[in-house]
Amino acid sequence: MIGPSTASKKIELGLRYFIASVLFLTGIGKLLDVPGFIEVIDTYKIIPTFLQSAIAVSMVLVELKIAENLFRKINLKITALAATALHICFTLLATLTLLRGIEVPNCGCFGVFWARPLTIITVAEDVFMVGLCALLLKLLKRKEE
Repeated sequence: MIGPSTASKKIELGLRYFIASVLFLTGIGKLLDVPGFIEVIDTYKIIPTFLQSAIAVSMVLVELKIAENLFRKINLKITALAATALHICFTLLATLTLLRGIEVPNCGCFGVFWARPLTIITVAEDVFMVGLCALLLKLLKRKEE
């Protein structure tokens, strides 16, 4: 029989690996075509042109660093908090863009690869990721107590 502590550890491990895998894949997708990802960023009509390159590169680095930290168990609480904050930002950006009525043919989640339009489904996926990241953070905090 699996006790609460063992179950918690397995859930934490599953969450860490799932979130890390998603961020690794999204980061690599963007990294493989940074100029294409910059074009995707432009379609959101919120980031000034002169900042788009810096935002694109920063986003790739942040996603890959969070993924690495989750895979390697480095600064887990801070990393889970960063992952939660990142996905909250993605959720807000997607929601605001939809509310502004801007058509985005490629949401950019995976860079130019696996291009999908920005829709309410994208927002739902982002909310789902926020929930998973927040759950991981809660499990990590509880483990500390």
